[in-house]
Amino acid sequence: MNYSENIKVKRSPLADRMRPRDLDEFVGQSHIVGKGKLLRRAIENDTVQSCIFFGPPGCGKTTLASIIASSTGSYFCKLNAVTAGVKDVREVIAEAEKRLMFSGIATYLLLDECHRWSKTQSDSILPAIESGVIRFIGSTTENPMVSMTGAIVSRCRVFQFFPLGEDDVRRSLDMALSDRERGLGSYPVNIDEEAMRHFVRVANGDARSALNALELAVMTTPLENDEIHITKEIAAESIQHKVINVDDQQFYDMLSAFCKSLRGGDSDAALAWFSRLIYAGIDPRVIVRRMIAHASEDVGLANPSAMLQAVAAAQALEIIGMPEARLPIAQAIIFICESPKSNSVVCAVDAAMNDAKNTSDEPVPAHLRDTSYRGASKLGNGIDYKYPHDYPGHVVEQEYMPTSCRGRTYYHPGELGTELRIKQRHDAAWEAKKSTKKQ
Repeated sequence: MNYSENIKVKRSPLADRMRPRDLDEFVGQSHIVGKGKLLRRAIENDTVQSCIFFGPPGCGKTTLASIIASSTGSYFCKLNAVTAGVKDVREVIAEAEKRLMFSGIATYLLLDECHRWSKTQSDSILPAIESGVIRFIGSTTENPMVSMTGAIVSRCRVFQFFPLGEDDVRRSLDMALSDRERGLGSYPVNIDEEAMRHFVRVANGDARSALNALELAVMTTPLENDEIHITKEIAAESIQHKVINVDDQQFYDMLSAFCKSLRGGDSDAALAWFSRLIYAGIDPRVIVRRMIAHASEDVGLANPSAMLQAVAAAQALEIIGMPEARLPIAQAIIFICESPKSNSVVCAVDAAMNDAKNTSDEPVPAHLRDTSYRGASKLGNGIDYKYPHDYPGHVVEQEYMPTSCRGRTYYHPGELGTELRIKQRHDAAWEAKKSTKKQ
């Protein structure tokens, strides 16, 4: 290592210096690079084909790509989708074609943040991938099935990376503390076990975050009694908040889990997902809007007060804001979860909407037409209309449906909570209507 390279290594962050150099040093993702796994065999045999690595930050995507680069006999080129354009890609492809033609050496192209590429940029590399001129390795924090063009995804093997386990993060920290060449092994560090556990727990599966926090603690703690003593308090100052990584797909997955917990009546799970969404910085208005919808969709008339609770929580959010509004929101979440459930409202309106779309339109029956304007009676409007309040029970047998929908029933009352009483009243009203018809 020359002088300039040595200076660069010393100035780079600990997480970058401690980047694993081979598969034996690589931490985590045993489901794809463990002994005997497909990707590991491909790397060891230099037969890795075009693939996409996706997963949260700090879990080893770029590191594994670098290991592939160092262990292969092929040429390795790296671009970032944020700064690279079609021109850059064409230059890489041109050089790769020459390299393959004259020396038989394949070319790997690592593209960081590959989800940022447009369709035009993605299309520019497709022929090279198909012909084998380029072996493409995309790295992304977002689900490629959603964020990338299907043409690219269909030509690549997708490997999903998961957040590192606490044991994996701990191993990364231990290696950094013992490595004298790249890590902190030359420093007289004495780290309390509670401090180490804090680094591991708060990093939330992100080894980069844990390593950088450890380096900050070591570099900023003064030497006392010939040692750098890292306490839990120092660790807490170095990595104060757990990071929850939420890309678009993760956001929708978490919101889906929250909604399904509301529907399933699990208050604890709903509160857990609500808390994670808020901690991740999601706008709470998104959450209360979903609560209002589910108060009708999943509770409905089984407990009409659920709607009042949800709307009140939304109003409280606008009036007092966060974090105080977390209390009325949590109250509404628990109320919705613990309420009896019914989907009769959504079933009824969906069936009615479907008929509105698919049945023919006819004039409104004469007895139901507007009679508020002069001359309406001359058109026959309102003739033979029966005023329900003139009949026993304030109900009367009368056709109210559009002509093409006669005989259809949309609302089927459930048998839980308030809706049971609605069902009983509904049945009684029909009996009263029948009796008035006989009269």
